[in-house]
Amino acid sequence: MDDEAIRELVARLARPMPSGGHVIARAAILAEGADFSEVMAWITAHDGVPEAAVAPTRAGSGLHGTRVSGPQTPAGAPARRFVLPSGALDPAGGV
Repeated sequence: MDDEAIRELVARLARPMPSGGHVIARAAILAEGADFSEVMAWITAHDGVPEAAVAPTRAGSGLHGTRVSGPQTPAGAPARRFVLPSGALDPAGGV
């Protein structure tokens, strides 16, 4: 895939964030059927980073107090989403 095709793919799959950047799900990239390694290389080259996983927190005491709330990503699992900075999806490249 060429650079412009990857940018268009990522722009179509990514969702805007309140910070002005964009977030793209790993599953969306895989489901698209594109060359995953090329797309990930493009994201990394455009300052994209894995979304920070939030540590699970205890819900409190009571009947269901032992349940854990929040994301439950196993340690060492691949990132589920990647964050691109503002301007990274601009046609000029944002780099």
